[in-house]
Amino acid sequence: MLSRSKGKPVGVASLNLIFTVAVLQVKKVASLSEPVTTSIMCGIGLIVSADERHEKLIDHRIFSCKELLEALRKRGPDSMGRLTLHHPLNAHANGLDDESSLVLEFMATTLQLRGREQICQPLKDQNGNVLIYNGEIFDGPAIKSDENDARVLLSLLGKCCSCLCHTESVKKDCICSTSEKGNNTHTCISEVLSSIRGPWTLVFWQAESEVLWFGRDILGRRSLLVHWPSSMDERLIFSSVSPPSNNKELPCDMFDYWEELPCAIYSINLKIHTVEKSIEGAVKHTWTDMGLVELMNWKRTHTEPTFEDLEVNLHSKGDNFQNFKADNSIGLQPVIEASQHQKVLEALRESVRRRTLNICKHDKDIMGHLEFPGAAQMDLEAPFAILFSGGLDSMILAAIADQCVPSEWTIDLLNVSFEGQAAPDRISAIAGVKELSAISSSRRWRLVEIDGDPASLSEMRGHLLSLICPSKTHMDLNIGLALWLASRGDGWITENSVRKEYKCNARVVLIGSGADEQCAGYGRHRTKFREGGWSSLEREMQLDMQRLWKRNLGRDDRCIADHGKEARFPYLDEDVMHSLLKMPLWDIADLRQPLGKGDKKILREVALMLGLKSAATLPKRAIQFGSRIAQESNRRSFGSNRAANLASAGSAVLPDI
Repeated sequence: MLSRSKGKPVGVASLNLIFTVAVLQVKKVASLSEPVTTSIMCGIGLIVSADERHEKLIDHRIFSCKELLEALRKRGPDSMGRLTLHHPLNAHANGLDDESSLVLEFMATTLQLRGREQICQPLKDQNGNVLIYNGEIFDGPAIKSDENDARVLLSLLGKCCSCLCHTESVKKDCICSTSEKGNNTHTCISEVLSSIRGPWTLVFWQAESEVLWFGRDILGRRSLLVHWPSSMDERLIFSSVSPPSNNKELPCDMFDYWEELPCAIYSINLKIHTVEKSIEGAVKHTWTDMGLVELMNWKRTHTEPTFEDLEVNLHSKGDNFQNFKADNSIGLQPVIEASQHQKVLEALRESVRRRTLNICKHDKDIMGHLEFPGAAQMDLEAPFAILFSGGLDSMILAAIADQCVPSEWTIDLLNVSFEGQAAPDRISAIAGVKELSAISSSRRWRLVEIDGDPASLSEMRGHLLSLICPSKTHMDLNIGLALWLASRGDGWITENSVRKEYKCNARVVLIGSGADEQCAGYGRHRTKFREGGWSSLEREMQLDMQRLWKRNLGRDDRCIADHGKEARFPYLDEDVMHSLLKMPLWDIADLRQPLGKGDKKILREVALMLGLKSAATLPKRAIQFGSRIAQESNRRSFGSNRAANLASAGSAVLPDI
């Protein structure tokens, strides 16, 4: 039986590997000339189980491999693949025949976002290494214009040293560094993964060492769930999403069955695994890049200001709206040269540029230059949309995106409301479009009004629960529903005073996640500051950043990707985060000042630099409140908002979980 433990895997015996490959491609495309860098978003999964030929090894099957693959399909509608690997067990030690084995079933579905070369995972190289990868490499490993992210990563991982010393939790000198193999690079897998800048999750089988590697980026911007072997199901399972649970007689609670994989790099040594003896893993490895370690620790150098710091801050030019001058010809520069907010703006601009570059706009980008109805019009559509409330964070993203893509492209702004035109986010979104049009009159901004129907929630509830799983509070369901509706893109647009139905087909959605956590945008930040001052505020912000993977990002990724869309988070770009973390806390936020001024102070200054004077003064409003989904949910679940507040509805676990 496989089990979870904290021991260190050891062992040196060499075992033969038997590979059986069965790949199903849903779509096939021709190889085209002049390929560009290929980027993909995927659903990935792996099931590690005992060979079913031995009846006594057959454990409870909560769901099948086919059901898991079907759950992943929505994340990657362009291709689907599966690869089965049989790993021989130490059979003689258990009195079994020589054919006893573990079965590793790799599976992946793909959403093609860049490039003309169709990619179908799992990927396997000539040495038997296997990779399933869901991510984007925005920086780090060098990738040529005609290469694919995942294939380059497989090549890099395949060249890594396979000595078992690299699977220890404490780094040791490589055994082969003093041997005849000393001419190798001795790069270890954790070093390669630590070099990636961008969101990712992966599972990698290193054939020579017989070690299974898996992990998730430092922030957890992509979902990866894990089921550790247990009495309810003895399999080890990884998946981007939980399959829907329609069977009321299941012997377990699916919300306890899965857990979010904590952000780290892990390995399990299958070389020492036997039928009756549990493996000695998983081992957690340290990040080798100090920049990532800084982000993980999230410790700011300058937290406690002096009296002089506060006086300068309170009367700084940055607090006077008249001291900002927008110059569209040079990217909206402020009067103050090389200011803190200028540095943040430049980092955000580069982050948005990375996330909007070379995205496939429609199938002809992959399939070739085909003619089909509407193709000419689609050439004028931006290949991304923006989750848009008209608030500070989304207005900044929209204004910066305007600077990064051709002016003839129409940009869709996705706005969700459960109270029609009366919801606060709908009102601010309409006002926001007017302000964006004022600073960029040549751009066509298309507000997509997505009206949520509370009555339909019951019909979607089961599916939504599987998407937010293992999260299980009322707030998780409310936010998940709002994001799910937004990414679906079915709404209304108004053209020439006529309101008509419209569907947004953009495959990438820019989202403002991370802005509030990094810039003190939540009400609890003001409470902590009032109770304990600057150090208390900093500790709360640190806590927010360190639990973002568990409370927000995995859930959000699963809900958005369910429509074959990829969420991208410009505020959570590593360079943006470093620029904010290096700044004194009192330049980030000054909660002595009123709401709408001192909170997220640095971003309000960025908004002013972009010419967004109205947006720069807007107070924070979470999506569940601005869209009015929380209010509607409270009425349905608790009878009234007052009753919901008394029951702490936001953190209350759903009653039917």
